[in-house]
Amino acid sequence: MTTLVVGASGFLGNALIQHAVRAGRPVVAAYATRPGSAADVIWRPLNLREPGSIEAVFTAHAPEVVINASSGGADWDVTADGAGRLAQAAHTHGAHLVHVSSDAVFSGGRSPYAESSRPDPVTPYGAAKAAAETAVRLIAPDAVVARTSLIVGNGDSEHERLVHGLIQGTRTGALFTDDIRCPVNVHDLASALWELTGSRFRGVYHLAGADAVSRHELGELIARRDTLDASLLPTALRATSALPGGLDVRLDCRATYQELHTRLRGAREFLVGADAAR
Repeated sequence: MTTLVVGASGFLGNALIQHAVRAGRPVVAAYATRPGSAADVIWRPLNLREPGSIEAVFTAHAPEVVINASSGGADWDVTADGAGRLAQAAHTHGAHLVHVSSDAVFSGGRSPYAESSRPDPVTPYGAAKAAAETAVRLIAPDAVVARTSLIVGNGDSEHERLVHGLIQGTRTGALFTDDIRCPVNVHDLASALWELTGSRFRGVYHLAGADAVSRHELGELIARRDTLDASLLPTALRATSALPGGLDVRLDCRATYQELHTRLRGAREFLVGADAAR
């Protein structure tokens, strides 16, 4: 069963490819600008802005499953419209689609959010992701929409690089103490997404870690894991800043946890001790 991973050279995409290679899964790895370094997969350029580019990949490789792990940020043509174009191709070719979404679709005004909660975004990125969800669910009714939170790895995520930069003085800014999320380990997330490629899954799932922490607490956990001085991390309040975004955006994952075998650990677990080396 061939799987097309869109956004395969990105942070999450790379973890998905690693899992596929270890499991011996046949994968077509699609990228927007440059291929990744993993061997044993087929690397193909794919432009989500161009229906012809998407169709060419589907025609050439006939994937039975598609995981959309692309990250277009607030670029509407990629994040929103591009997700719709990909959903149309998956539906036309009979492929099972797993679309990765974000907790940014929520405002933080009614936390915690269950899978059945309606999006109410307050940022351009959140609006694009919410529009993508709507397009995917209308065009490909059997698709999976998998919402996740802050994705953390073994030093490679933007959140980890920011913590190092703030402590070393190479980055400016601060970590909010009132901005609550449910960070997830990138390999736990990749494992759960592969599980969701099973044909019995459809609808909305929440794939976030078990712990709700502030961005500052997450920074402290990263700093301690990496033996850095967490006291050097500057703090601030999102509520008094000029930056838009929700405050308390916790994903209620209990319904999803009951359906999956994959365990999504909390940040206080996967960033401490031996577990942090996974």
